[in-house]
Amino acid sequence: MIRRPVAWVVAVVLFVEALGVAMLNWLMGNLVDAQNMSLAGLDPDAMSMSSKIGGVVFGLYFALCALVALLVGVRDRQPAGLGRVLLISAAVVHGLLGAVAWALIGWPQFVFMIVMLGLIVLVLVTYDARRGPVAAEPQDAQGPGGPEGPKEPESPQGAGGSPLTSPPAPTTP
Repeated sequence: MIRRPVAWVVAVVLFVEALGVAMLNWLMGNLVDAQNMSLAGLDPDAMSMSSKIGGVVFGLYFALCALVALLVGVRDRQPAGLGRVLLISAAVVHGLLGAVAWALIGWPQFVFMIVMLGLIVLVLVTYDARRGPVAAEPQDAQGPGGPEGPKEPESPQGAGGSPLTSPPAPTTP
């Protein structure tokens, strides 16, 4: 049974995004190579190769982030260490790409990037480090503290004392 499907959704979308980014950069590299384009005197072969290498690197990066999200969904607990760092960096990348998309491409791409940012952040904050998913385990039918209700903590002054009571009034000799 899947308790938190957000991690699964993030994993699938990041895998699709990894393939899309890699294919787009590979296509752009092929177009630069076929058209023999140059930018500011750069070698077209170098531009083509760097576009293809960049596509593979970013594709692998997003695929690794998707793998981390998939492991979060399978294990049903918070990512730790490098996995957490990867998801945080993916959230930052989506935030930056969202700003660029708003400025250069348009609002639909911006909305996609911000939705992905929100989903990644949701994966990061939904899981508690000690118990797994937050509020995944239901409370007892009797509530906290058993049938008599919640227990009041003992204070240093005794059962009725409060650390905020005023000190005794001074007496004159």
